Amino acid sequence: MGHSSTRAVLIYQHTAMERDRAIADALGKLAEEALKPDEPESDEQDLDGSGT
Repeated sequence: MGHSSTRAVLIYQHTAMERDRAIADALGKLAEEALKPDEPESDEQDLDGSGT
């Protein structure tokens, strides 16, 4: 990559790995939300308080 030292390479590599992890975590959360079955809101389930 043209870096003048191995230290510079390690710094950039570490930063890239952190960024990749953050992106993967965010995509994982989005996928979990997209795959969740639709559930009604808790206050919509029992509006009259009858428990049914």
